[in-house]
Amino acid sequence: MWKRGKHARRSSTPALELCDLCARTFPADEAVTGHVADSSSVHPTRDRYDGLRRVTACCEAHLGVIREAYGRRPFVQEELWAGKIARVMASGPPVVGMERLARRTGLHEADIRRAIAWHNERRRRLDE
Repeated sequence: MWKRGKHARRSSTPALELCDLCARTFPADEAVTGHVADSSSVHPTRDRYDGLRRVTACCEAHLGVIREAYGRRPFVQEELWAGKIARVMASGPPVVGMERLARRTGLHEADIRRAIAWHNERRRRLDE
């Protein structure tokens, strides 16, 4: 049985992107990208990107439609704060106490309480 050598030639398939509007796939170097405001988007590691969602389109026209659609959506501050809290709770050492949670999220205690109330109300509505 023959083995492929370490330096054997591998097929090189170009990286593909997917249009967030029409779901067409196309080469990554043709992608049109941008950021839109989205309170449900929390970056896993960099809080300065919280509230921004990266979108990809196959053309400028589709990017415009995506931006317009996100522009019509409400930006719910409590949703963003709830996402920040969830990120902190899922990473690092366990958080005990409101003060420590406030320090790790960068939020004030009143904001944390509003985020928790928003989250609980949303869960109630989804469970109905």
